[in-house]
Amino acid sequence: MKTTVIRVSTGGREVVHDITAECREFAHEAGGDGLLHVFVPHATAGVALIELGAGSDQDLLAALRDLLPADDRWRHAHGSRGHGRSHVLPALVPPYATIPVIAGRMALGTWQSVSIVDLNVDNPDRQVRLSFLTGS
Repeated sequence: MKTTVIRVSTGGREVVHDITAECREFAHEAGGDGLLHVFVPHATAGVALIELGAGSDQDLLAALRDLLPADDRWRHAHGSRGHGRSHVLPALVPPYATIPVIAGRMALGTWQSVSIVDLNVDNPDRQVRLSFLTGS
């Protein structure tokens, strides 16, 4: 298995951050057929395969604001107002995704991108582990 860690700065704001290029490069360097596993080792971020740049990323953030309001309802209450919602996020947007790779290319759908979803404005610095498991 090949693995690496990339660093992502989300800028201290709610964001859907595109990491497709980094994933594409890693899959290409790993080469061959296999599975690319993308994992965010944080309790307050997720990984989503979603169309980006056509408004879907902003729609996702709006939906998450509706589902997980940044208010004082959360029992997990340290950090900025509504911080507890960031700890619920990974139950809705899991902290991982696995993507098939064929001949060194991710087998994503036409409009799919790999992104980090981060509502935690208190932690703008993220790590993402990319792992490539070679097929037999």
